[in-house]
Amino acid sequence: MTRIFTSSSTPSAAWRFSARALLALGLATVLGAPTGCGSAPPPPPTGRVERSTVANQVSASGSLSAIREQNLGFPMTGQLREVAVKVGDRVSPGQILARQDDFLLRQTLNQLQGQLNSQRALLSEALNDTTVHGDQASLEEARRIVDVTEKSVDAELASDASAVRSAHKQVDLDSYTFDQAREQLHADQVSCSASGGVPYTPPQPSNGLAGGSTSGGPNSSIGVGPAQAVVDNPVKAGPVSAGVNGPSPVGGNGNGNPACNRIAQDQKNVASAHQQVLTDKATLVADVQKQNVDRTQGLVSIENARQNVITAQNALQAAIANRPFTIDQQAALVASIAAQVSGAQRNVDNTILRAPVSGTVAVINGVVGEYVQPSTGTSALAPGVHAPIPGLNGVTSSTSSTLGNPATGAQRPGGTQFIVLDNVNSFRVVVPFEESDAAKVAPNQKVNVTFDAIPDLTRTGTVLTVAPSGADISSVINYYVTVVLNETDPRLKDGQTAQVRVVTNQVDNVLTVPNSAVRRRGEQTTVTVVDPNGTQEQMSFQAGLVGDTRTQVISGLSEGQQVVLRQGV
Repeated sequence: MTRIFTSSSTPSAAWRFSARALLALGLATVLGAPTGCGSAPPPPPTGRVERSTVANQVSASGSLSAIREQNLGFPMTGQLREVAVKVGDRVSPGQILARQDDFLLRQTLNQLQGQLNSQRALLSEALNDTTVHGDQASLEEARRIVDVTEKSVDAELASDASAVRSAHKQVDLDSYTFDQAREQLHADQVSCSASGGVPYTPPQPSNGLAGGSTSGGPNSSIGVGPAQAVVDNPVKAGPVSAGVNGPSPVGGNGNGNPACNRIAQDQKNVASAHQQVLTDKATLVADVQKQNVDRTQGLVSIENARQNVITAQNALQAAIANRPFTIDQQAALVASIAAQVSGAQRNVDNTILRAPVSGTVAVINGVVGEYVQPSTGTSALAPGVHAPIPGLNGVTSSTSSTLGNPATGAQRPGGTQFIVLDNVNSFRVVVPFEESDAAKVAPNQKVNVTFDAIPDLTRTGTVLTVAPSGADISSVINYYVTVVLNETDPRLKDGQTAQVRVVTNQVDNVLTVPNSAVRRRGEQTTVTVVDPNGTQEQMSFQAGLVGDTRTQVISGLSEGQQVVLRQGV
């Protein structure tokens, strides 16, 4: 493509521009570079998706020290179940040398594992606990009961009030009837007294059978006749017959005051009305008393129901407040038991003694069935066999810790050590790891070791042990780790500085992509893929283990694809 440049500057400026353009064009021609403004930029650097090893490492520096003799033993006292080597055997790193009986340790591990499962179940129960929901439901039910109780008490008191009002009305009504009866009695008594107290006697039919005579008989006197008897005691006045104005003694002559005849009934009416008033008043008192009792009991029932609401509210608040602490406490118990399980598993693993380095078995002190422990009690084996050396049966000297047979003066080979490796042509490195890195280091892990004095040399090694306690180095807690080299080299010398890289996690022969090609945004992992035509396309993939230089590809990419590498990463 040809571009025409125009300028309003002076001719000299235009000349200088043209000269520079011609110079640039000449240089491009000489160097064989494409001319024109359409030159493509150089392609970006790329890498390949390929099968490789992905590893995580932690590193530290230390110094080499030569190994001349390696004393080996079990970390715990136990009964020998197997001795897999003989004196004089050549062993390689990781080879099994002996085993202890692990029955009791496995029982402990199983018990702790059961406790861990139980604590995990309790943690799951705490996480899914329904106490809060149950207490919330109880609170709502308690509030509903308060409403029901108040309505029930109100209805009971309303019924009691109605009964009291009815009782009052009945007392008033019957009192009025009582007053009327007394007035009637008084009126009849006054009327009877005014008429001489003679009851009314209706006339008898004239049939020649007179009911009495005017003289000589019991009824001949007005003062003591039947009328006066009725006034004094109407019940004893004798038989009466119904007349126009009321009952009258049989055999009368139709004279007298009927009011006198009513006095007895009036007295009964007064007594009956009075008794009814007393009954009504007793009913009123009972109704009032019931109303008071029901009111008191109702108030107690309402207060009890309200107290239940307060209790349910407190239970709900306590459940809400305690739930996170209960979960944290249970999670801590799970972590504690899990740590014990890890320790118990380590104890089981440590019943297998492996060779940390290559070497020759120089000493074995122990026969299958004996207990390996710091004190005596093991036997020195003869070279090449599993039989003890005659005369050396683990007798302890009374004057020193040297084991042997005082009677013959023979000394026990290797002292108290269970196995001794000798003629080990290798080195070890003791290095301090910062505490977060030391937590990832464990015995028997693979190690890559480089040396400042020999930059082109890398040797493999094995973690032998990690110090159980830390050391303060420049105000940072570090743990010393002993690494044994599995390979040697004539150029290695005691005291040389070594860089130790412990492989803490590794997967082999997996599909990988360079770390510099990977881009991460949130949980999405992508790379830019370049096809054979140079077209770039961003593709996401599922990443696995992220190593120091490469990332494991689980899915989303294919072997052989070209990916763009980020520069400066």
